[in-house]
Amino acid sequence: MAKARTIFFCQNCGAQSAKWIGRCPSCGEWNTYVEEVVQKETAPAAGSWKPASTVPGGNMQKAAKSRPLADIQHEEEPRILTPDGELNRVLGGGLVPGSLVLIGGEPGIGKSTLMLQIALALKKLKVLYVSGEESEAQIKMRAERLADGQHPGCYILTETSTQNIFRQIDQVQPNVVVIDSIQTMHSTLVESGAGSVSQVRECTAELLKYAKETSTPVLLIGHITKDGSIAGPKILEHMVDTVLQFEGDRHLSYRILRTIKNRFGSTSELGIYEMQGTGLRQVSNPSEILLSQRAESLSGMAIGATLEGNRPLLVEVQALVTPATYGTPQRSSTGFDSKRLQMLLAVLEKRAGLRLGQHDVFLNIAGGLRLDDPALDAAVCAAVVSSLNDLPIPGDVCLAAEVGLSGEMRAVPRLDQRLAEAEKLGFKEMYVSQFNGRNLGEQVRTSMRVQAVGRLDEVLNSLFG
Repeated sequence: MAKARTIFFCQNCGAQSAKWIGRCPSCGEWNTYVEEVVQKETAPAAGSWKPASTVPGGNMQKAAKSRPLADIQHEEEPRILTPDGELNRVLGGGLVPGSLVLIGGEPGIGKSTLMLQIALALKKLKVLYVSGEESEAQIKMRAERLADGQHPGCYILTETSTQNIFRQIDQVQPNVVVIDSIQTMHSTLVESGAGSVSQVRECTAELLKYAKETSTPVLLIGHITKDGSIAGPKILEHMVDTVLQFEGDRHLSYRILRTIKNRFGSTSELGIYEMQGTGLRQVSNPSEILLSQRAESLSGMAIGATLEGNRPLLVEVQALVTPATYGTPQRSSTGFDSKRLQMLLAVLEKRAGLRLGQHDVFLNIAGGLRLDDPALDAAVCAAVVSSLNDLPIPGDVCLAAEVGLSGEMRAVPRLDQRLAEAEKLGFKEMYVSQFNGRNLGEQVRTSMRVQAVGRLDEVLNSLFG
């Protein structure tokens, strides 16, 4: 066994140095180097997942040779379809055999509930759920609370040592492995504590080697830091195949599963869930939930057609404009960029002739979503003018257009998807930009009345007269 030595690691990017450095030369962050004791062994410990070529006396692997790209045969591997349609969409069509998936999110957002729910739903597969944070009794209580809490092929293991985990994997031979969480795992090959840079990197490397050599998908749950990024070195996100972010407001019941990185699919997909007492429920039509159920039209409310990834959504934009009580008017927005709100208010003053300098403006995106789609500009302006004049917008009207600084209505992408979603929900009229195409009526085949306009004042005159 080699002599133990001390190395300084950067907690942000995983770079190492023989001495402490104030500023990391790799990522540029300050005061991120920590001292860790690293011990290298001449042979792997029993139970660790190492190929035979690294073991003394094992068979030497043949050296890889380069091949022309045209000679490489590619076969589409069948994916593992889970009963969760939202997760299948985010992953790009299901779990890929041998893939390593990392799921991060705020504490208490529902990461463990989602993974246990997926493990219990895979009835035809053998699943090993490894937890380093909870006891077997706690996991059993959560499983009984879920709607489908019985699965004879789901094995629970409460362990943090990767060597002991691989021993159980050899005995159980699972089809899917869930690790909760990667920051609690530790390997005997590294002397530092669990959650350190070297431990997270070593444990992930062992699980990655196991997943690729056995074609077994591994799902990792990861912690996040206070600024929202995944805890541990940045190399953790580079090593895995897919990075998913589970986000949402803890005080609201809706959760969003968003793709940050995906080697096997698109990174613009997202899934929406609703947290209930029996677990997470899939939301197949989120637009119906995001639109409030009101009996009559109220002022200050407009419906905007937006896109979250590749998924069209219709959201309700709420605005409240009141005379300013103090000298400086307030500008507050929830779920919408406050700087963009100030820009749109300036456009309304300059191009539409509205006097908003002595009014407080409050804006809210209903449902707790945070959106940055420029196609909501027209709906934001319409909601502000509706609240200012106390004139309601008809409930069957929606808008989808970007507003420029000169007051022009700019085109938005994938208008056909937005129109199809609005038509499905029963909307009769939709305001869009005339620059989306010359023959707009021929390109978009819909029974809705599409109002193609070129300037913002045309929209306001049509809605409010």
